Amino acid sequence: MDHTQPPKTIFADTKPHYDLLDGLRGVAALMVIWYHVFEGYAFAGGGIIETFNHGYLAVDFFFILSGFVIGYAYDDRWGKGFTMKDFFKRRLIRLHPMVVLGVVLGAVTFCIQGCVQWDGTQVPLLMVMLSLLCSIFFIPAMPGVGYEVRGNGEMFPLNGPCWSLFFEYIGNILYALFIRRLSNKALAVLTALSGTALALFAIFDVSGYGNMGVGWTLDGVNFVGGLLRMLFPFSMGMLLSRNFKPIPLRGAFWICSVLLIALFSVPYLEGAEPVCTNGVYEAFCVLVAFPVILWIGASGTATDKKSARICKFLGDISYPVYVIHYPFMYLFYAWLIKNQLFTLEQTWQVALCVYAWNILFAYLCLKLYDEPVRRYLAKR
Repeated sequence: MDHTQPPKTIFADTKPHYDLLDGLRGVAALMVIWYHVFEGYAFAGGGIIETFNHGYLAVDFFFILSGFVIGYAYDDRWGKGFTMKDFFKRRLIRLHPMVVLGVVLGAVTFCIQGCVQWDGTQVPLLMVMLSLLCSIFFIPAMPGVGYEVRGNGEMFPLNGPCWSLFFEYIGNILYALFIRRLSNKALAVLTALSGTALALFAIFDVSGYGNMGVGWTLDGVNFVGGLLRMLFPFSMGMLLSRNFKPIPLRGAFWICSVLLIALFSVPYLEGAEPVCTNGVYEAFCVLVAFPVILWIGASGTATDKKSARICKFLGDISYPVYVIHYPFMYLFYAWLIKNQLFTLEQTWQVALCVYAWNILFAYLCLKLYDEPVRRYLAKR
């Protein structure tokens, strides 16, 4: 939960905090970095991602956490002087300062690369500035337009992972407009329908990718897939928040962390007939495993100071590290391509430095930029 306060009416965040869920968000964010490290080797070598192959499912886990936390934090505030304006202010203050920093970093790293696409095409600086302006205001790029500067079709070419925040914003808007008004039964129906649609999308490989890694570009199938990837876990998280009853369990954080890492580490599962085997696995992760992990994580508590500190640190850096790491990955990818390096064994020292730098830089951004900016905006 964020700690901003809307004007006129004060809504203090006095509810118990789910520290373990913060920690699990951090674990998932750190796995995303490793996934993108190995994505770099696959990208440079023209192969498939061989390690942490399902790391992109961390996005789906983020969505279910978001639904749970938003439902828990805001469901009982409506009708008590809390308005949609208050809600959107709080969410923008919580999310958007880091969005701005992330795309600025993306512009800087793209200029460091010489403002060239991966195929060597030179991009005018004016298009880079236009891309930066659109990204700051969260206006996505259609594939092929001039300000889609990297040429990969990304809706946010200066900072690719912003696509998931684009759908997070859509989820927040849908929540404020109508999902929050749904009864438990109606919310269960919405969750079941969106879950069925997502399962069919994955199992029958509607995207043609052989996986559920959709949403990053604005073609039709990606937009629909990205919407389903957000809508089901987001709704499921809210449904769980309304019906949550803890199950006492020792070591919940470590159990959930191991489960997440194991799920993300499963290699690509071959087989496309009669259904996509990999899609079946991904549907299982999102529809079954993630809700169970969320329930276990929400049930647990940090029983000692060390665990509490770990969870707090991971929770604090989870959002900054997700938002700022990819601009540096672009530089890492360019270095791999230039030097024709395709494996961790060849580059483990550099990979570890990239990994550590992203964590350190995320923490510095949190303390020196994000928290001060949010405090300033909240006071105003």
